[in-house]
Amino acid sequence: MASSSSPQRLLHLLSLILLLFAFCTIAESSQFCDAGIGYGESTCGVSSSSSTKLLIKGGTVVNAHEMEVADVYVEDGIIVAVRPNIKVGDDVTVLDATGKFVMPGGIDPHTHLDFEFMGSETIDDFFSGQAAALAGGTTMHIDFVIPVNGSLLSGLEAYEKKSKKSCMDYGFHMAITKWDEVVSKEMEIMVNEKGINSFKFFMAYKGALMINDELLLQGFKKCKSLGALAMVHAENGDAAYEGQRRMIELGITGPEGHALSRPPVLEGEATARAIKLAGFMNTPLYVVHVMSIDAMEEISKARKSGQKVIGEPVVSGLVLNDSWVWDPDFITAAKYVMSPPIRAARHGKALQAALSMGILQLVGTDHCPFNSTQKALGIDDFRKIPNGVNGIEERMHLVWDTMVESGQISVTDYVRVTSTECARIFNIYPRKGAIRAGSDADIIILNPNSSFEISAKSHHSRSDTNVFEGWRGKGKVEVTISGGRVVWLNDELKVFPGSGKYVEMRPFSYLFNGIGKADAKYLSSLKAPIKRFRATT
Repeated sequence: MASSSSPQRLLHLLSLILLLFAFCTIAESSQFCDAGIGYGESTCGVSSSSSTKLLIKGGTVVNAHEMEVADVYVEDGIIVAVRPNIKVGDDVTVLDATGKFVMPGGIDPHTHLDFEFMGSETIDDFFSGQAAALAGGTTMHIDFVIPVNGSLLSGLEAYEKKSKKSCMDYGFHMAITKWDEVVSKEMEIMVNEKGINSFKFFMAYKGALMINDELLLQGFKKCKSLGALAMVHAENGDAAYEGQRRMIELGITGPEGHALSRPPVLEGEATARAIKLAGFMNTPLYVVHVMSIDAMEEISKARKSGQKVIGEPVVSGLVLNDSWVWDPDFITAAKYVMSPPIRAARHGKALQAALSMGILQLVGTDHCPFNSTQKALGIDDFRKIPNGVNGIEERMHLVWDTMVESGQISVTDYVRVTSTECARIFNIYPRKGAIRAGSDADIIILNPNSSFEISAKSHHSRSDTNVFEGWRGKGKVEVTISGGRVVWLNDELKVFPGSGKYVEMRPFSYLFNGIGKADAKYLSSLKAPIKRFRATT
């Protein structure tokens, strides 16, 4: 009798566990509801896993390499079918996409939400930043975890708490700020147990996040062994520090001093150095926020030689120029301060061309906004202005308006640079970055004939400024679907904290294909060691 009742006890225990989990989820959601945090009413107290059935009819479905007129049917957060003339029952919500593009939701590879930096904390947390993203057609982002006193595990724990209020899917990169055996072991845990497959090394911010070449080499070596992607913020931190001192000695204390202190040559030098060191270790390299011709040309040269280097421009670097930091109004000028700096217009034009030719592969934002009060911390010394601009809500619209409307890239290329390539690089394709059966139902409907306007008065970020203020363009995201739920429709956002999911990213993406063969070829080319005989007397 005891053995026959064991399965019943186990089933009963499992039911209690599931009930407790559901209660905790509802309780957490209720806490957010009681606090009045959220947009809209429909998601308050409703689990993100609620059954949803959607049919998107008659749109032009766009993937990175093809487009076709078809319907898209979604159940329970997953795309079930993509084909013409799908028939459904009355219990299905139908969205008419005739004359519009149906695309994978954007994936932003570079954000800093709830980030403590330069004596301040970014104004957007994991709810407000993600809400802004969804309103702009981005359905997933990858944020940077900053270690706590060098500890990766402590840093991850802190960011896990911060991200509990997420309202869309997200992943993590991990920064490396020091090196010892503990960090090396923690990198293994991040990759093998925590779903993190990329590590960022800061070559700038001397005295804070900056690391030296010795640490960079050790980090590259470890990344390669783990199948993790090494990422670099490429600026010569020592030279930038000297440039800052030079500006202060010249009496240049305003925001223009920031741009003058770290010219393009410093970005180009660090990019070249990182590329050569990654080549020496034979490991793939990802260069974040490429802002200059100098850096772009180093990436181009490396790629032409066969080295695996990814270049990521950010939307501010593509479409803005440095004229704003000379504005006589401090608040206006200071809101454009970021690192590397926004460059002269010719750099942005060159980056656009490089993106269209495949020299640069995908577009991020480096969304790291501070409000005007925070920026005013540096009113007498540009070195104290918190570095960072917005972009998470604006990226999809600006890339379409600047690159597609101008004819520089195709509609399929647009999907590639805003979504699919990021999914491939970080090894989450085709779960993300595709409109196909079995993929997550993270979908946008973009109307190429509709117009948009950007303003701090209407955006969803908590910042009181916007570096793209007043921009008007064509190509508007009219619908955003996140995890099978319609969260943006008719210019209304319906999201609530706690509905987002953490996405684990596996190591050894396509960038590691052939690395082993290249290593073997290198070893065979050494023709060493040579057997030598000691002379005898």
